[in-house]
Amino acid sequence: MKKIFGFMMVLVLSFCLVGCGNKTVKRVGPAKVLIIGDSISIGYKPFVKEMLKDEAIVARPGDLDGYSVNCGPTERGVENIDKWLGDHKWDVIHFNWGLWDLCYRHPESKVQGNRDKVNGKITATPEEYAANLEKLVARLKQTNAKLIWGTISMVPEGEAGRFVGDDIKYNKAAEAVMKRNGVAINDIWEVTSKLDKEYFIGPGNVHYKPEGYKIIAEQVAKEIRKALKSK
Repeated sequence: MKKIFGFMMVLVLSFCLVGCGNKTVKRVGPAKVLIIGDSISIGYKPFVKEMLKDEAIVARPGDLDGYSVNCGPTERGVENIDKWLGDHKWDVIHFNWGLWDLCYRHPESKVQGNRDKVNGKITATPEEYAANLEKLVARLKQTNAKLIWGTISMVPEGEAGRFVGDDIKYNKAAEAVMKRNGVAINDIWEVTSKLDKEYFIGPGNVHYKPEGYKIIAEQVAKEIRKALKSK
């Protein structure tokens, strides 16, 4: 009797490993992709959504719950990441912080966003930035989603609250965090550094015209597509 019972258990386990096991890893419904970032991600997200419309649902924080936000600096990210992730099961998360962190602001500045790199105070030092990223990556890893870090887009000459070169400095700090945590890196800085000035909204502006955002989106969509295939 014990031999028969043991034989039956082997059959059941074998069935689950071959049949049930394969079924449990299959995705139910379309893949879900979350893009976390500042206004640059707001600009390229619609293009990414269109490019991946037959492959995944693409959203930014709050989109699936009826609101959308600018994710700002890493400090804001640490405070809000649980809310932004929500109860959704994300397959891929493409995330970025930085342009806000390296920005100098002064409360009396009349420039948009109180930017002032002469009299202002830095939002987050490279050390504070890296420490916040460590916290954010630790939380994102808990989702079991494929993670992609998008590097900070380039800072052009004449930007009111940001120094040219800080984008490279902060990207190096972020790169160290991502490599320690095994997170894939999407080099958005490399893409934007090659864009002609005609793709920017204006001189000294970190934002882009639709044509510029579309070029960035092509790079983002390519990396997300790669992550979806590996998933």
